[in-house]
Amino acid sequence: MMLIHGFMGSSADWVDADGVPLFSGERRVVAVDLPGHGGTVVTGSGESFRMENCAAGLIGLMDTLGLDRCDLIGYSMGGRLALFLALEYPQRFRCVVLESASPGLKTLDERKARIAHDEKLARRLETQPLKDSLTDWFDQPLFASMISSREKFDALLQRRLENDVSGLCLSLRMMGTGVQPSLWTRLDRLSLPLLLIVGGKDTKFQTIGRDMVARGKGVTMEVIDDAGHNVHFERPATYAKCVERFLNA
Repeated sequence: MMLIHGFMGSSADWVDADGVPLFSGERRVVAVDLPGHGGTVVTGSGESFRMENCAAGLIGLMDTLGLDRCDLIGYSMGGRLALFLALEYPQRFRCVVLESASPGLKTLDERKARIAHDEKLARRLETQPLKDSLTDWFDQPLFASMISSREKFDALLQRRLENDVSGLCLSLRMMGTGVQPSLWTRLDRLSLPLLLIVGGKDTKFQTIGRDMVARGKGVTMEVIDDAGHNVHFERPATYAKCVERFLNA
């Protein structure tokens, strides 16, 4: 099982407040840090941050670890990357779980607007303390329900503060939703079973999910009550059971 975190996250996001992994038992679990996040250090040009190059890097990691095939789980930005991997390298994966993720944006105008939005965010990251940028980021409505558990949320913020600002900015500019390849027109070619997990309070991604189910072959969706955009943070036990049920079906 390979786990891919979201923007500003890291491999540490896949444990609960007590440090217990969400997935354990007999599975071999590989949780990665994407370029610009956690402990991953990238040298050379920012091209390494592009989605196609991140994907190739993860396939190279699988080769190094001797993993011919695995289950794939991605959250938000990591979910977008996981979908790209499933479409580009279907022979390397058995099942895919996307949490609060999309295939990108459908139109050129939407992509241009998102690129401009992400550039503003990157500039704020570069010009103000990271703690202030994190406050702005989690002030978005889709994250509102996360703050109800203050102790857990404060621990999450502390982990986010360990990221490198320059890496986060490159990630936004090179693999943001606006610059990534739009995958909407490729969903009908998806050959792997795919589960979408969305929070009951996340109406935006429920709408995206329904559209994906209508367009993709073998795509199903499960809505987790009392959760927003970050389901595995807000409802970790329910989330883990949902994933295991799908993978074991």
